[in-house]
Parts: sequence; C-alpha cells; structure tokens
Amino acid sequence: MNLPDPIQTYFTARAPQDACLLAAAFAPHAEVQDEGQTLQGAQQIISWWQAAKAKYNHSAEPLEMTEADGKTVVRARVSGDFPGSPAVLTFRFGLSGDRITCLEIG
Repeated sequence: MNLPDPIQTYFTARAPQDACLLAAAFAPHAEVQDEGQTLQGAQQIISWWQAAKAKYNHSAEPLEMTEADGKTVVRARVSGDFPGSPAVLTFRFGLSGDRITCLEIG
C-alpha cells in the first residue's frame, strides 16, 4: 500500500527516538482526537504519542486505505498491551500538502 508520506511516518515512527520526525509530519496547529480527548499543536501531540507508546507498547499495521469526505481513511491492526489486542482501528487523516492537519482515531 502506498501511503502518503506523513501518514507513512505516523505508522512507522518509533518512540521515543522518532519524536522529531513525527512532529514534522504534523502541521503546527494540527489536532488529534483519541480516547475522548482532543490534542492541539505539536507539543501536545508528541506528548500524547509518547505516553500512549509507553502505556500500550503498541504498533499498527495498515490494512487498507480509502478516501472519504476529504479525509484519508486507514484501517489498521493495532497490537499491544491493552484488552482486546489486536484490534482493527480506523484512522481518519486530514492532510494539507505534506502535513497532517487532523487525525481522528476510533
């Protein structure tokens, strides 16, 4: 599957060493919605990402990509230290140029 570069970076970045690489994939005022919370801006997003990686020790394998309502939608198998692992989750990315402007995970 040929994912857009910033989405590929999102799925392949490793914590904590790739934090700067991941931050560069997001637009400066990007927004992430996950587990009932909304995070805005690079610092909040990186803090959330590092905390989630530490807590769940998870990885995600993209399964399919579609376009819907102007978003790039990726279904991925997520495996880690959480009940119900592995689980298939939906990642809805908004892109502008080579940056992620928004991400909804569900």
